[in-house]
Amino acid sequence: MVTPQAVLEVLKPVQDPELQKSLVDLNMIRNVQIQDGGVKFTLVLTTPACPLREFIVEDCQKAVKTLPGVETVEIEVTAETPQQKSLPDRQSVERVKNIIAVSSGKGGVGKSTVAVNIAVALAQSGAKVGLLDADIYGPNAPTMLGLSAAQVQVKTTAQGEVLEPAFNYGVKMVSMGFLIDPDQPVVWRGPMLNGIIRQFLYQVNWGDLDYLIVDMPPGTGDAQLTLTQAAPLAGAVIVTTPQTVSLLDARRGLKMFEQMGVHVLGIVENMSYFIPPDQPERSYDLFGSGGGAKTSQELDVPLLGCVPLEISLREGGDQGVPIVVGAPTSASAKALTAIAQQVAAQVSIAAYR
Repeated sequence: MVTPQAVLEVLKPVQDPELQKSLVDLNMIRNVQIQDGGVKFTLVLTTPACPLREFIVEDCQKAVKTLPGVETVEIEVTAETPQQKSLPDRQSVERVKNIIAVSSGKGGVGKSTVAVNIAVALAQSGAKVGLLDADIYGPNAPTMLGLSAAQVQVKTTAQGEVLEPAFNYGVKMVSMGFLIDPDQPVVWRGPMLNGIIRQFLYQVNWGDLDYLIVDMPPGTGDAQLTLTQAAPLAGAVIVTTPQTVSLLDARRGLKMFEQMGVHVLGIVENMSYFIPPDQPERSYDLFGSGGGAKTSQELDVPLLGCVPLEISLREGGDQGVPIVVGAPTSASAKALTAIAQQVAAQVSIAAYR
């Protein structure tokens, strides 16, 4: 006679490959039911974007089928994203589980493209996602997310004025671009920049979010200091190109986050190689090669992935249709989706440390 306890016993050796701990010990196996030679239970992953989901399900099925008398195994897969640990000197954003900064040492490396596509890819996996455009001087994320004409509202509540975020492709977003005219420059000193970023964190109706992606401006200035000192971050993603000057600046940006006590989730190498649209089987290393991998090894941080340079990637950003939506089978979309999964996995690993 198969019992729920017997099912849990055979599942004890099955581990989460990222966390390297037993699924049973992590309370990821729930609601075990036995009926007519069939076993049914719920597998609760740490993120909807789990890159190893199919492997875990397969391992569970193999383990349970070793029990005598079991003919079928039905697994319902859900996810509960862990809450980032709070810090006594930093104010959490209410109902937001994990804040992830996407940053770069220099401009022009495609940081906003990576941030937007990571956000949309996580939303496609079933996660609740927000995007905070902290590039106050150059707010390009609304254009890339197809929200350049969006109108946002400010509502008055008992707690004061609250901004309602715009929404597209499953992602909630706020940006300075919603609050100024398209050609209007933002000529602000540091204290004003500090104020608007804090408003975007704490005076926006974000609702329940698994991940809040923050598209940072390039460099290591006021915006980075404000964000790292204000809120507890689940981690930072550093975007670079293979080019030496980009890698040098990326290293400085990475060290800045480490000095501020922020865990670096990994490096993304963008524009890794160029794929001609008329010869998709060929590739050209326009900006060099292997720089991201070498830097990640030297600094002992993961290389989250390499994104090729494709015309469709640029066109998607200009047209407001992220590549993971507009051309999901393209090489760059597949790379960005895999990177989003790796980011989610690294956040889960950090939460269980």
